[in-house]
Amino acid sequence: MNIRTMNISDYDSVYALWMSCRNMGFNNVDDSHDGIKRFLERNPSTCFVAEQNGEIAGVIMSGNDGRRGYIYHMSVAEKYRRCGIGTKLVNTCISALKNEGISKVALLVFKYNEVGNAFWENQGFTLRNDIAYRNKALCELVRIDT
Repeated sequence: MNIRTMNISDYDSVYALWMSCRNMGFNNVDDSHDGIKRFLERNPSTCFVAEQNGEIAGVIMSGNDGRRGYIYHMSVAEKYRRCGIGTKLVNTCISALKNEGISKVALLVFKYNEVGNAFWENQGFTLRNDIAYRNKALCELVRIDT
């Protein structure tokens, strides 16, 4: 297995991987080719793919605001799960964020995503019950749930 920095040329394979994973959420703007290209340009050293047998087996995207890191859309193809790929992607991502001076990382997981929540708990991410997550769309977004 090879872990490397994600490039926009990986988009089609990464998007297909995302669509194959259950209980994740996307939208037609932020997760479009152009949206991901902007994200990668802004965060060139904190997004990674794992390659196995000539295909993208996993992906993790992260960025930061200068104080906190955020992880987005981490996924591993079902046939490669329980092989350590997810853990290696998370560790690579966290190391990259630490190198940028980041000391805390956050992420969102749907409550009903039992597999995802179990994975993140095993990675040492704790559940916060003291906050309410809120957002506001600034343009019309089409939600894509897997």
